[in-house]
Formats: sequence, C-alpha cells, structure tokens
Amino acid sequence: EPTKEIIAQQPKQNRTGYTTNQASHMWFVNDLKHPYNETKRFDWMRGYHLGGRSLQWGRQSYRLSDIDFEANKKEGIAVDWPVRYKDIAPWYDKVEEYIGVSGENLGLEQLPDGKFLPMMELNCVEQEFREKVAENFDGRVVTAGRTAHITGTKQFDGRSKCQFRNRCIRGCPFGAYFSSLSSTLPAAEATGNMTLRPDSIVHEVMYDPNTKKATGVKVIDANTKETFEFKAKVIFLCASAIASTSILMQSKSETFPNGMGNASDQLGRNIMDHQLQVGASGKFDGFDDKYYKGRKPSGIYIPRFRNLGGDSDRDYKRGFGYQGGASRGNWEETIAELSYGKDLKDAVLKPGGWTFGMMGFGEVLPYENNRFTLDYDKLDDWGLPTVTFDAELQENELKMRKDMLESAVDMLEKAGLRDVKGY
Repeated sequence: EPTKEIIAQQPKQNRTGYTTNQASHMWFVNDLKHPYNETKRFDWMRGYHLGGRSLQWGRQSYRLSDIDFEANKKEGIAVDWPVRYKDIAPWYDKVEEYIGVSGENLGLEQLPDGKFLPMMELNCVEQEFREKVAENFDGRVVTAGRTAHITGTKQFDGRSKCQFRNRCIRGCPFGAYFSSLSSTLPAAEATGNMTLRPDSIVHEVMYDPNTKKATGVKVIDANTKETFEFKAKVIFLCASAIASTSILMQSKSETFPNGMGNASDQLGRNIMDHQLQVGASGKFDGFDDKYYKGRKPSGIYIPRFRNLGGDSDRDYKRGFGYQGGASRGNWEETIAELSYGKDLKDAVLKPGGWTFGMMGFGEVLPYENNRFTLDYDKLDDWGLPTVTFDAELQENELKMRKDMLESAVDMLEKAGLRDVKGY
C-alpha cells in the first residue's frame, strides 16, 4: 500500500491504485515536481527514468490487422492509414523474434498470428471458461495473453526465461520480460557506438531551413540545468506519445511557427487512449482439489468479436477485447466465518474458492477536440511549458462501455459462474 507521504507527492500517479505501492512508486513521477493540468480529468501515468516506459508496460503484445488499418477509410473517420498489414507484418516478425513474445496462433482475421514462444498455460478454471465460451458463443475465442515474456527453450542474449513470480512491476532481474534495459540497450552498448546520457530533458528538435532537415536536439540537464546541443543525421523521438508530441510543439522556428510538422494544427489532437475499468467478476464452484504453481504474469485474452464485418452490427463503431483470469481466493474470506483457534488455523491454511474476473480494453475514436495544449504561463522546474489536457470519452465510447459490461456478465454467467457482478 502507498504511504501518506507517497500519496501526497504522487496524487495523480496514485489514481490507478496499483502503480504507487511501496515496491513500485519510484517508477512514476513526483506530481509536485512534474505537474500537468486538466480541463477535464485525464490520468497521465509516466516515469522519467532510464528504460522509460519499457519498464512500466503491461507487456501485452497484439498485432493490428487490416480491419484496424482500413477502419478510418471505410468509416470516413479522420485520415486513412498510410500502410496496410502486409507492409507492417515483416517488422512484427522481426520485433517478436527479437524481444520474445509468448502466445498461441489462432488463425483469426482480427488478430493476426505471429512468431510466438510457447504460450503460458491456462489454469484449470481458465481452461473451463475457454471451453464454455466456445460452446455458447460463435466467433468468440479465449486464449492466453500474448505477452512479451520469454518462455520455452529459445536463447536470448543475456536474458533468461520467465520465473513466474509476477513481480514484474519491480522490474525483472532475469530480463524475462522485454525492456530496453534488458535487451536493446545492452545490444547497442555491445556495438561500441552508443553513448548513453541519462537525466537529459530534450525540449526542442533543431532545424536547418537551408537543408530542410532536422540537425539535432536541445537538451537541459535535469540536475544541473545546463543546456546542451547534440547534432545528429537521424533523430528518433521515443519519449512516448505525449512527451514526443510536446517536443515537436516546442520546436518552433520561422519555418514551423506552430511547432515542427504542425502546419496542419493536428499535433496534440486526436488523443486515443485505452478505455478500460469496465468488466465483471464472479465465483466458480468446483476444482476445489486443484491449485496452480507459480504466479503467472498474464491471464486470458478474448480478441475483439464486434463489428468485424463490412457493416457495423452494433450501435457504435470499432470494438474491444478482454484481459482477465482465474485464481483461488485468499485467507481474508476466513474473516466472514468468524473462526477462532484451531478452526481459524485450518481455514487459513486451506485455499479459498476460485474467482474469475475480466476487464475490457476498448478503442477510442480520434476526435480533434480530444487534445492537449502547452501552457507557457505554467512552467516546470526547467522553464518549459506544462501540458494541459482537454479530452473525454464521447458517445461512441459510452455505448461501447455498455456492451463491454453486458458481454462480460453474459459470458461469465453462461460459463456457470455465480455471484457475477459487473462494474
């Protein structure tokens, strides 16, 4: 649990409920030192450390399909993607084989197959749920999460396979889940051509109007506040979505008075976050003689099953998938039994009943008015503008959430669970 001191320093990072426990709060920023502003509530979880978001991600790794790449064009929304699946597929192959992704190939149009390591086995209740969903619902599939964790016997440089401890949020000393610290940075260092400079705040991409090319970046040292310029032939902005866009918006010049590449005024617009925190859970009777070994860092995944045909079959566009899983309840259930003495000791040693939960992850459509802007009146400790969010879920997402909830309840009930509750 987070301490009062942690919550006082990280009030916004604490909104998720799990990021700021005492084992992991150091990965997330101090909101007092790194403030941002909200016209409407927007939860921006982030950390400024070596390895960045590659240490914080949930490691779920799914390929987009042509259903995704063609959606904007077919629906007349925003702009068409400039690529299709066949253009990206070789790069998906390359990345999966390099980082190590465990999973199961299913032959689904909406979820293309990949180059996977052995999937993490479902436990007995997850397997039962998989079979019940297949019996009761056409076109719905339950599989294991496709997770960037090493399984099986394939060797990866300097990394070992997942130990099933589920302490991923502390960072993995085995390098079993993919992060730049365990994989790509050591590989870059091994070339002898990498200089790593942490504590560097990039705030502008420099531009040469004569060559019409970017020439480097301007940097502030986070500790000394010294300024530097680093020149380069090629520059990659890998500061995650918001910060990368913010750097471009701050990169103003005669050629780009509104920020680099922002003649369209689209930078900062069309924020598409996951919408989540909708799902259901219930209790499963049976398999009381079964347990599981280790702590899987990933559970089940249900790929999208809505709006896969030519015309929308719901009153909203796009779709959602689910993540979830089953486990034995914990000793806290013994409190309700009011057991004392030997009865309490026996009850504590006996595993509780099985519970199963699932949560939807839905797409948010691109809306121009879902955006962030830079506030030059509220500066951070380095004199840089802070970010102000003005974004919200709209009618399409709210209709989708209703379906996410009802579908989760329906699947759990038809799979035979009791006390099913949606949230």
